[in-house]
Amino acid sequence: MTEREGSRWIRGRTALVAFAVVTALAAGGVWFGQASDRASAVDAAPKTSAVQDVKEDGKLSGGLPGVRDCGIGAPESKPHVITLTCKDAGMVATGIAWKYYGSREALGVGVVQVEKAGAGVGRDGGFPATFRLYGPKPVDGGQVFTGLEVTYEGSTPLGDTTEMYTLA
Repeated sequence: MTEREGSRWIRGRTALVAFAVVTALAAGGVWFGQASDRASAVDAAPKTSAVQDVKEDGKLSGGLPGVRDCGIGAPESKPHVITLTCKDAGMVATGIAWKYYGSREALGVGVVQVEKAGAGVGRDGGFPATFRLYGPKPVDGGQVFTGLEVTYEGSTPLGDTTEMYTLA
């Protein structure tokens, strides 16, 4: 091999190594960027123990059904928080934004916050989900939704993609 061929080989190898490093850094940046997008939805939602103190009383309006959290208290219209496991409050639907709220059903999106000890799952965390209220019935003189369907967008706390809860 001559001096000239050797220097070409070294330059080619250097260029290949530089390309591999730049590609790896770009792929890592995309991966980390996506992880932070998913995490920001979870971080923005309050944790379950803090949620219990920030519930607002939403007055019923227009004859629409409300939600009685854990089947007690006055019905609340368009609640932002719904306790899913009433026995220990280990799973709470939080940050609910209602896309549709009608007389027969309501559809919204939010995050299910889970405390490991309370729910019997492997870790604390938040899980983005969609929520569907259904089954309006008269209870204590007012209309209330009696069921909640939770459909997870991605990973789930208990392994099911859809869970059903009784509210009234």
